[in-house]
Amino acid sequence: MQVFKRHHNTLARVFVISGLLAIVGLAVGGSAITRSPWWTKVGEPPDQPVPFSHKHHYEELGIDCRYCHWSVTESAHAGVPSSEVCMTCHSQIWTNSPLLEPVRDSYNNNKSLVWNKVNNLPEFVYFDHSAHVNKGISCASCHGGIEKMHLTHKSQYFSMQWCLDCHRNPEKHIRPKEEVFNMYYKTPRTEDEMKAMLERYNIPYDPNSIPRNQLELGKLLVKHYNIHKEQLSDCSICHR
Repeated sequence: MQVFKRHHNTLARVFVISGLLAIVGLAVGGSAITRSPWWTKVGEPPDQPVPFSHKHHYEELGIDCRYCHWSVTESAHAGVPSSEVCMTCHSQIWTNSPLLEPVRDSYNNNKSLVWNKVNNLPEFVYFDHSAHVNKGISCASCHGGIEKMHLTHKSQYFSMQWCLDCHRNPEKHIRPKEEVFNMYYKTPRTEDEMKAMLERYNIPYDPNSIPRNQLELGKLLVKHYNIHKEQLSDCSICHR
């Protein structure tokens, strides 16, 4: 005795295919959502105790990154400025600004300002600022045009793939170490400009093979700074 009719086979196929398509759709949709600005908060400045402007301090006043992020060349963490650092200037200027009341309160009562992280990496990811800046990777490579930001926000979504793209191809981003904190740095365009820069920073080069672009310069710097590309994709580099 036949329990199911022939058209039930067609219905079964439709249900199976629909189920598979739904699973694929959920996977693709979930991936798209977790990479969207709505989820990653790229471009959205978090609330801070003080509305600090990198544009004003770096671009307009010319204050070097290291004045505030004093530990960036020596430790894994870039460090945020203490209220004492802020008050080296603001004990003299904007002394009555209500915007800076939290800084004055922190300084006078010897209690730390609590800043909210802009880039909050997972606990299983290890990132060392000093390892990057001391090998010629600029602030701009990860933080984008931060010198233009009135309020600091993420400029990149730090996915594993995004990091690996740089680790596998550091030539695209590396620059002379002396230019790491120069947010206006441009790769020299002419042979004379390239030679002048290499000589200025005592970077050895072959006079018969002067770099002509960023990739060629990057290859030269990778060798000069003893960067072992083959190790940069090892799991233990970022996961310890």
